[in-house]
Order: sequence, then structure tokens, then C-alpha cells
Amino acid sequence: MKKTLYFLLLVLLPVFLSAQSNDTIKKLSFMGDFRFRIEQDWKSLNSSGVYRDDRTRLRYRARFGVSYTYNDWLSSGIRIRTGDPKKQQDPQLTLGDGFKEFGTLPIAIEKIYAKFNYKWFSAWVGKNAFPFEKQNELFWSDNVFPEGVALSGKFNFENKFLTSLQINTGHFIVTTQGKSLESDSYFQGVQLVTTHWKNRIKIFPSYYSFNKMPNIPDGNETYVLDYSIAHVGASIKLINQPKVIAGIDYYYNTQNYNNKDSIPQKFKNEKQGFVSNISIGDLAKKGDWKVQLTHTYLEKYAAVDFLSQNDWARWDYSSQGSPDGRLTNFKGLEIAGGYAIDKNINLKLRYFIVDQIIPTGNDKETGNRIRLDFNISF
Repeated sequence: MKKTLYFLLLVLLPVFLSAQSNDTIKKLSFMGDFRFRIEQDWKSLNSSGVYRDDRTRLRYRARFGVSYTYNDWLSSGIRIRTGDPKKQQDPQLTLGDGFKEFGTLPIAIEKIYAKFNYKWFSAWVGKNAFPFEKQNELFWSDNVFPEGVALSGKFNFENKFLTSLQINTGHFIVTTQGKSLESDSYFQGVQLVTTHWKNRIKIFPSYYSFNKMPNIPDGNETYVLDYSIAHVGASIKLINQPKVIAGIDYYYNTQNYNNKDSIPQKFKNEKQGFVSNISIGDLAKKGDWKVQLTHTYLEKYAAVDFLSQNDWARWDYSSQGSPDGRLTNFKGLEIAGGYAIDKNINLKLRYFIVDQIIPTGNDKETGNRIRLDFNISF
């Protein structure tokens, strides 16, 4: 934690020292948020056919960030968060868990980047948010921030059929070997995003290539694996008021694992995923409400499990030396609702029902979870 704070001082001190004029101060932007969560898990069956103990957790998360706009085309930013730095999927802290007797809390740098914008072109370097269009966290968690280079170009059209066209691409290093780029664990992506009929319809086909990804995260792998995932996503606004939006995502890993002896035979063709959702309402201003239903069918190798969300169930790699989640190879349903107490204050309730597709042990794992979040942001 001390190293993190020292680094923040090193990065931010020159900015604050240079803030001698009103013009400089106006170029600074701040953001922050706080979340308090009540979470209950029950009837969670493990792979041995034994129910995990029911669990109640009180959790919280805090984040703070600052960005500086140098001019019309260049800006930079940094953001810190609470949470175990080893758990990239999960910035939440549990009251009384590992920080007993009111000790200090772990804080980590979540984002640090430089961003460029010029007319239709934009780019960033460093560590930043996932730069590809997505409508849920089932392929990539909102809490996972890749490190690398992202490039994007967007073009607008005065056309009823085609409103805009955007191209996103990038190269991101998962683990460097200190040799050539080809020896690294990395992923690359390219995506085309089109909007139609005054942004009522959005279509975003994508292709993601993952090189030498570990089968178990945090340095505990027994082999590495390549993924070549084609994705087609689409959403449509059915009604403007109240806002009704429906969306689908389809994933297919084109890699052939038949000759991969490390993979059990029953998983070698588990490479597809399908997600569908429909939502009613919005949480943009005070008094707004929203409900959403999401159905998921995500096979083992349709996504990299320790880079996707870990919200839906208690499945993780803790027995193999990693705190990260393993949320693929499951099917399930999420029922969610929210209410905006104010513009930047809301309550969100989420209920998950999960079943494993193919058992990793003697029995299929299951999960039932409900959580209530109280969110404040500025």
C-alpha cells in the first residue's frame, strides 16, 4: 500500500504543483464512487456433490481518479481502487475478511494511461478500460483493465440506414517474457461497430486472439492455451419511453483442441456461448427505475474465465492457488432491478441462478446468489 501511495504522489505531485493558474485547474477532472453491498449465497453445490456453506457477506468498494486535459488532442489519467491487487476481477472488500482488528486496507492502481484524440481518430496507451463494445460482463469483466495500446476510428453519416461506423483494435500484454512480443501472453482484438436508424440498432462483430493464456491464473498454470474467438453482438431499442432494449451475443472459439492432450475429451468442443437480455427503464435521473433479464449459456472455452465476470457464482481457482473466478462452463439466469434515489445515487438488486454445463468432478456445480448494492458516484 505504501508503494502505491508513493507512486501516486510521484505521478500527481507535478500536476498539482503546476496548477498555478485557473486555466490549469480547469483542465483537471475528478471522479469517484462508493459501493456498499449485501450479498447472500445458498444451495451452492461443489464438484464433489457437497453443498458449500451458505454465506452472507457485507462488502464495499471505493474508487478515485483524476484526469488532466493538456489540449484538444492529448489527456492522461489515473485511478485507484480498494481491493486485493491479486484479484483483478473483484475490487470489493468484505468487512472483517483478512483485515481483522481494524487494520489498514489494500489499495491498487486500476488505470493509468495517456489518451489521444484527433478528429475521427482516438487512441490510448497504458492501462485502461476494455476498448471494445460490449453490453455485459460475461465475456470481459468491467473490473479487468488491459495493458497495451488501443486504436479507434469513428465516422458519422447523414444516412437513415447507417448512422455511424467505428473500428476498434488493439494489442494488450497479459504477461511479458522479456523477449520478443510473440513469446508473451497477450490478446489482440478487432471490432466493427455500426449503428442504424438513428442509433436504434447497434451491431458489433468482433474477433479476439489470445496467445499462450495459462489454464490457471497467477503463475499456477500447468499448460498454456490459444483462443481465437469470433463474436457477434447486437442490440435494438424497441421503445423509447420507457426505454426497452433487447440484446444478443454469440461467441465461437475457432481453435481446434482435438490434438491438445492437456484438455479432457469432454471439453475439447465446448467452445460456444450465447447471451440474451432485455431491459426496461433507465437510471439516468432521480426517480428512474430499471429491470433486466439476462440468460446465459457459456461453454468452457467460449471466453477466458479469469478475465470475465465473477458475479454469478462462487466458483474460483482457490484450490489451485489463485483467488480468481472461473465463470465459464455454465448456464443461468439473472434477474435485476434498480432505482435511482438521485442522479448519482441508486440501489441495484441482482438475483442469479446458475448450473454447470459439464461437471469438472463427480457432480455439476450449482449456485444461488442475491445481492443488493447501494451506489454513490461523483
